[in-house]
This record gives sequence, structure tokens and C-alpha cells, in this order.
Amino acid sequence: MVKKNLFVESETLELKSSLSEKEEILETVSAFSNKRGGKIFVGVEPSGKVTGVTIGKNTIENLAGDIKQATDPKVFPDIKVQKINSKEIIEISVPEYPIKPVFVKDKVFIRVGKSNQKASAEKIRSFINEQRKRYWDSEVSSVKLSEISTQKVKAFIRKYEEERDVPIDGSKSTEAILKKLRLLKGKKPVNAAVLMFSKEPQSHFYNSLLRCARFKDNEAIDFLDMQDINGTIIEQVPAALNFIRKHINVAAVIKGKPERENVWEIPKEALREAIINAICHRDYENSGNVQIRIFDDRLEIWNPGLLPENISIDELKKEHPSVPRNELIARCFYMIKYIEQWGTGTNRIVRLCKEAGIKEPVFKEAGGSFIISFPRLVEKTITQPSKLSELEKRILEYLSRMKEASTEEIAQEVKATKRTIQRNLKNLENVIEWTGKTPSDPYGKYKLKKESLS
Repeated sequence: MVKKNLFVESETLELKSSLSEKEEILETVSAFSNKRGGKIFVGVEPSGKVTGVTIGKNTIENLAGDIKQATDPKVFPDIKVQKINSKEIIEISVPEYPIKPVFVKDKVFIRVGKSNQKASAEKIRSFINEQRKRYWDSEVSSVKLSEISTQKVKAFIRKYEEERDVPIDGSKSTEAILKKLRLLKGKKPVNAAVLMFSKEPQSHFYNSLLRCARFKDNEAIDFLDMQDINGTIIEQVPAALNFIRKHINVAAVIKGKPERENVWEIPKEALREAIINAICHRDYENSGNVQIRIFDDRLEIWNPGLLPENISIDELKKEHPSVPRNELIARCFYMIKYIEQWGTGTNRIVRLCKEAGIKEPVFKEAGGSFIISFPRLVEKTITQPSKLSELEKRILEYLSRMKEASTEEIAQEVKATKRTIQRNLKNLENVIEWTGKTPSDPYGKYKLKKESLS
């Protein structure tokens, strides 16, 4: 019977017979850090034969120190000792480093197949250019510190303390808090600080406004409603959800208690996650805006900027690495639980939709943007009598979109008094019906009759 070799060199696995090959070990640390990460086993021949290595009192500490001293930025791999067939070997686990390139003694190595290759000057420049673009949010802005809102910074800290149960010294100044959050360089706020805490973010970065639209039918041609949401990128999240709530079906459901629970046609938490993903991970050097587009048959969230090169559309519904384009924003969003765990947002969106019993969202790229498209139930249109007033047409159109609505909700939507709405509703008795148990039922709403739908 042929014994299976436990160790085979690959793009993510390197074998070294002894610690005397320290230079090659260091090169591999750089190569793994600059690619997908990997493991180095010391005490194993290239053939896979375990020969073992002599481990003294300070062997592991000295190895970790050598790696730390030789790498820039500093790499801290996980190093542990394994015993195989009574022989000790060293396992060095090197993660992919988020900031590239990782140098070792002024050289950069990349992993190609089973070997390490010295990176060309062009490759090093591409690493640096990619890093500069990805961490645009850490660049110093032209905004003065006085333009940062103390109230918004304090509100963020209060939310952080509540969500994470981690107290922060309340006596700290705005400047001290921004420094602690790495949002200040000298006396200058970085771009992330402007987006999250400035008094008027759009006066500095106009493309940071969030655009919402409800279109007629299924094409982005005629608007039924439109709203530009300004403010900080933290404030935009609840405002965007409020716009969506106006234009999708939200049912009040009693679940064993007197209190009613609002159940959204598309799970609210899935929408919230998708909006936060778009705001947090978009390309802010792109002049486009985050957009929410609502149609009869779908709801789309557009995020300026394509996926990172090492993540495909198909991988978004599987376990995949986190590659935050805006590291400081992602970190702050994590602090206030806008992000629960890096790299799991799309998986959570899919899971929430499945649990709600609706179709999975579609992930795609188009026009330089990443798009999440949530399918909706196709809405039917009303066969309207020919002699309807403009107000009555607007009421019926609203009920067609919302499925049902109270007198107050209709009045607010069409901007008319409650008395005017009641009079017009009476004129529409042949096409609408009351859902309440009694005429005065406070939970009753109006909806279209089935025979009024075509």
C-alpha cells in the first residue's frame, strides 16, 4: 500500500529542511504576504519526507524576531510546533497582508506556482498604486478641523459605547477622539472623517450624496418619486431605508402579541446591509453616486466601483476574503455595528432573503458599478375608469404600489387634507375596499378590489 505524502509544495505551501535556510524562509514570508497567504513547514524535505528540526529554548522567539525585523511593514505570522512520527517540525502560517507590498530586506517577492520570484519594479508600482486607490479614505483632506461637527463625533461615540459596551473617556476632545480613530493627520482630517463627521459633507465631496428613485414600470425612464439624500454617510443609512419604506409593501403582522410587527416585502435588514455595503465599499474617486432604484419588478442598489480583482461574482454567495476599499470607514462602521463582521455582508443578505422565503438577490456589474438587485413580486396595474380626477388617479396609483394604506398615509403621500381624501375615497368605492373589522377600526386600511385589477 502506497503511503500518501502529507506535504506537497504548492502556491500556498513551502517546505524547508532546516532553519539554516533562513533567507529562503524570509523570502517566502514576503511572497505569501503579497499573494494569498500560505504555510511554511520547517523540518520537511522538498520531497515531503519529515526529518524534523532541533528546537531550543528560544528558537521560536528568535524566528519570530527575525521575521519581524526583516519585513516592512512588519509581519507577525502564527508560529507553532508540531510533532509527526516523534519528530518536531515548525509550522509558520503567513496571512495575506492587507497593505502591499511587503518588503524583506529591501526586496519584494511574489508567489508564482511553487516558487518565489523577485517582483519587478512595475509590479511594485502596481502594488503601491492599488494600495493608494484602495485606501483613499485615509488621505489627508483640504478640510479644516473646525468644519468637523463635535456633535456628530459625540453621537458616534455614544453609539459605539451602546453597541459594543466599551466606555470611552467622555472628557476627550474632538481632536483627541479623531486621533484615536486614526482620522487625523497632524491637524488635518482625512477623507473618512469628512464623510462621517463634517458639517456639510457634500460641499467637499458632492459625489457622496445618495440618490433614490421610484420609477414607473420596469425601466429607468419616468420618475414617480425621487430624493437626493445628503448628510454624513452614517446619517444616510436610515434616511435611505425611509425612502424605500414608502415604495415597497410593508405589512403589519401580529405575532402572538398585541403589538404589531412591520414585515417588509424585502427584509429590512437585508436592504440595510446592502446600503451599508454600497456606502462603505464604494469607490469615492469615482464621480458617480450610490443609487437606489425601485421598479415594479425589482429594487436595485448601485455602488460606484467594481469588485476587487481577487473576488468574483460567484464567490459572493460563498465564503470569501474581505477586501475593504475604504479601511477606515469599514473600521468605524464595525465599531457602531453597521458592519458585524468583515467579508460576510453578501452572505448575510442572501441568508436573510432565504429565511424570508423570497428569491435570492442577483449580484452583477455594469457601467463601472457593482449592483445588488432584489426581485419583487410583479405588481398589477389598475383598470381605471375614464372619469377620474387627477387626485383620484394618484390615490389609485399609490394603492397599486403599496397594496394597502390608511387615510393618513394616503393624505401624506398625495399632499392633501384628510377630509379631501375621505371625500375622494367615497367616490372610489367601486374599485377600493376597507380592510378593517369595523368602519372605525384604527388598524383598518384601504386596498384595491380584486376585480379592479387587470
